[in-house]
Amino acid sequence: MSRRATSSANGPAPPGPRAAAPAPGALRTAPEAPGAACPGFLPAAPGALHRWGRAGLLVARHRDVRRAPPLSPAERCAAASLPAPRRAAWPAVLFLARILVADALGVPAAEVEVLTGEDGPYALVGGGPAPGVHLSLGRAGGHLAAAIAPGPVGVDLRETSAAAAGHRPADHALSPRERALAGADRPEALAAVRALKEAAAKADRGAAPDAAPRPAAVLGLCPPVLAGRRSARVWRTGDAVVALVLAGPSGP
Repeated sequence: MSRRATSSANGPAPPGPRAAAPAPGALRTAPEAPGAACPGFLPAAPGALHRWGRAGLLVARHRDVRRAPPLSPAERCAAASLPAPRRAAWPAVLFLARILVADALGVPAAEVEVLTGEDGPYALVGGGPAPGVHLSLGRAGGHLAAAIAPGPVGVDLRETSAAAAGHRPADHALSPRERALAGADRPEALAAVRALKEAAAKADRGAAPDAAPRPAAVLGLCPPVLAGRRSARVWRTGDAVVALVLAGPSGP
């Protein structure tokens, strides 16, 4: 999901999502160290802000987000339409989004609401929209992610165990080149290909909300390369892979 977002965050910022709310600029930036499985798959530590150009990524385990603030009436209304698994994790996912938006805009988190529209999530600050900021959310099993950028952005998570179990059903959605990139016994690579395609679809919805998104072709994994005017990055977090895609004429 991706769309314009703005937000406000207030309170002392935790390095991780267990704390209530971050002071603007208080999030620590994680170091960029090469990953073991692929030079393009960097480790993403839960609770640390991972910056990629002007984009930001925050990941967490759902079980570790213990003090997410209550949802606003509008957020509760939006959550009511979600399937049960997504609804249970929704407060924690929104908490990550509020942290990112608050840190980016230097506003109090208590003023931020994160709602969803046809082209993805967006944020309100003090009840009004804040243009120029885009937001995307993701969840897979017990893993959560939120991403923010000045332009259309998409984030998606895939657990490697689920990718391995779902290899055969996924084959029909992948091109021969993408199946070759994933390989026959590389669940992390398969998870990355699928996450990149879904993250690109989310970013494309934000870039052209009135157009039907077309599947993005994954051309490479190390580093990740997508067809069209898209830039991509892949991280590893726990037993999951997280992909972030920016859509538009300029990269990060």
